[in-house]
Amino acid sequence: MLKRTPFVIALVVAILVSASTWFYVNRILRAQQIADAALHNRPRGNLSDLYPRWLGARELLQHGRNPYTTEITREIQQGYYGRPLDPARPYDPKDQQGFAYPVYVVFLLAPTVELSWDTVQFAFRWFLIALAAASVLLWVRVLHWRPTHGTIVILIVLILGWWPMVQGLKLQQLTLLVAGLLAGCGVCLSGGWLFCAGALLAVATIKPQLVWPLVLWLLLWAGSNWRSRRRFVFGFALVIMLLFGGAELVLPGWFGMFFHAIGEYHKYVQNESVLATLFGPLGGRIVGVACALGCFACLWSLRKEPESTEVFGRAYAVVLALAVTIVPMSALYNQVLLVPAILALVRGEISSDLILPAIRKARAIGAALFAWPWIATLLLTAAYPWLTPGVRERVWTAPLYSSLMLPIFVFGLSLLDVWMNRVPSLRDAVPAE
Repeated sequence: MLKRTPFVIALVVAILVSASTWFYVNRILRAQQIADAALHNRPRGNLSDLYPRWLGARELLQHGRNPYTTEITREIQQGYYGRPLDPARPYDPKDQQGFAYPVYVVFLLAPTVELSWDTVQFAFRWFLIALAAASVLLWVRVLHWRPTHGTIVILIVLILGWWPMVQGLKLQQLTLLVAGLLAGCGVCLSGGWLFCAGALLAVATIKPQLVWPLVLWLLLWAGSNWRSRRRFVFGFALVIMLLFGGAELVLPGWFGMFFHAIGEYHKYVQNESVLATLFGPLGGRIVGVACALGCFACLWSLRKEPESTEVFGRAYAVVLALAVTIVPMSALYNQVLLVPAILALVRGEISSDLILPAIRKARAIGAALFAWPWIATLLLTAAYPWLTPGVRERVWTAPLYSSLMLPIFVFGLSLLDVWMNRVPSLRDAVPAE
């Protein structure tokens, strides 16, 4: 019984902090958004990020209509916001919710276009929850980590109650699907199923802005030992050609339409990377290039590393953390791609690896940034009976305070972790405590 006490306490804490995030989102954040929308006459519809893609797929596959057109965009707005947006209204949302995805995303949604939206929305929500939980199991395998069953349960509970994951689940964001596909790709690589890994990576390009760093790294890795890794390239190339070819059949000339839609999306959303938000447009680009070059320099010697090793799994996680840091999108739900890097860092802490004191302090700061949303939501949940509308308006952003710094710390710490493990002289130079 005494042996189970630490696990029970840890599980109770995990459930408590995760529940506080969901309470905050459903009772505090939602109330603030509804009040603000009512004050500014801002529309609120189903607010599901799946809906624009689903409606576009339905109209294309059932009626042959081009999902990139203005007419489809206004129909999307009718469902997503509750009415079409009006440029004359200054408080209307800027995001037009156009169909800004590669058209081959419709092939993934094809089985759902005959169903009602309510059915699709309900099923997809539970599918994403199950996929998020399963992804934790997949990521620990990619990292060649063998935690206890109790540790896995606690990790799943925490991830399901982590603020970026909760936001992705509430919005029904396809980033969560992409994260699951990338976790599957990593597991297939570690298991030697290279063709399957390439195929899954190709499907994950439904959000190309998130996966292109990983695509470049894995193609470099495969080219470094072509004879034994060419099946990965074949799987990726075959599925990409099928997706592009199928998309051209259902909508000729779609590629140009997609790039135009992406350009329009960035115009009205004015998205930028977390680096650009923190350091300005020019400073963000300079720091982003430095991050990419540093990652390339660190991983260059690992390009011949076998896919079955722990170091390869850590390198895989670092590239995903780089993507979250440098891509021109600072949406919080994209941080679900930090999960493997965070798990790798947690594993290092649990295993009590010897590390330099400066790195230990940096990890402590990173842990504080990671834990802050839970601390804030716990405090807000406890104070809920006293949160008047005026007070709520001032404090509702508290869980977001660490959101911009977290990707930078996770990427930096993960890159340093990989560097220390790839250079034995550095790892062995850590003094005993």
